[in-house]
Amino acid sequence: MSMFEEKLDRTIEAQAWLDPIAAPLQRLVSGVLRPGPIGTPLRNILNGTSLGHPLHPALTDVPIGSWTFAFLADALDSLPGGRSLRPGATLAVGLGIAGAFGSALSGLADWSYTRGTTRRLGVTHGLLNVAATALYGGSLALRLQGKHTTAHRLAAAGYGIVLFSAYLGGELAYHCGLGVDHAAFEPTVSDYTDALPEGEVPEGQLRRALVGNVPILLTRYRGQVYGIGDTCTHLGCSLSGGTLNRDVVTCPCHHSQFRITDGAAVRGPASFPEVRFDVRVANGMVQVRSATPPC
Repeated sequence: MSMFEEKLDRTIEAQAWLDPIAAPLQRLVSGVLRPGPIGTPLRNILNGTSLGHPLHPALTDVPIGSWTFAFLADALDSLPGGRSLRPGATLAVGLGIAGAFGSALSGLADWSYTRGTTRRLGVTHGLLNVAATALYGGSLALRLQGKHTTAHRLAAAGYGIVLFSAYLGGELAYHCGLGVDHAAFEPTVSDYTDALPEGEVPEGQLRRALVGNVPILLTRYRGQVYGIGDTCTHLGCSLSGGTLNRDVVTCPCHHSQFRITDGAAVRGPASFPEVRFDVRVANGMVQVRSATPPC
């Protein structure tokens, strides 16, 4: 971590005034997205479970890309022929505002499970995006009135905020691990290796086995033993502490659900599937090897 990142993290971590904003907002989002006929499909969409990939990073490209075009068009406005770009810049600002709302919804869904410094960092990221979107809203209104000079200034200020907020978004993803596959860097099991005695994997029970340094979840369903990764891809909890309903295991931490037969994520907030293992029984031992190819 660079010196700048350390100072930034410590500065944001010290902002206790963010907690009265974060706590009720998290309760609200969690309430809307709680498992049920409305919350479950909405969460699956916003977290990207239905895509097999987080939705938020894809949606952020819309406002950032649109506002980047508007920034360049505004910069060319004073040049010969530059004014011909004004309609495109106005459209880009409006498209960016629309994209910002979708990005905010998916971002809130991802952020609603965070704690501590990560939660405060997420609130800061969100508040900056709200400020930038408000500036762009004012810029759009002025453009529609033909007041382009002031509109350009508001948009330039908004763009600066967006760039810094995007940096914080990178911190959330790549430093704090929000929205990444928490099982991605676990080693593979190249050859069939003993995991547990067959008798220790009864029907309908979850069992954790450690093969080398690889945590594996084993269970027997309809007489067949299956193996998937034990590390929840959402935030790294152990699935073996969860519950099993037929062929679906529910994570004990945030209630993501995975199908034990193939590792597919069937309910968010997890968007990535679990790694899958080939399983056989030999000499009274359950043996496993990696079936999912590494990245």
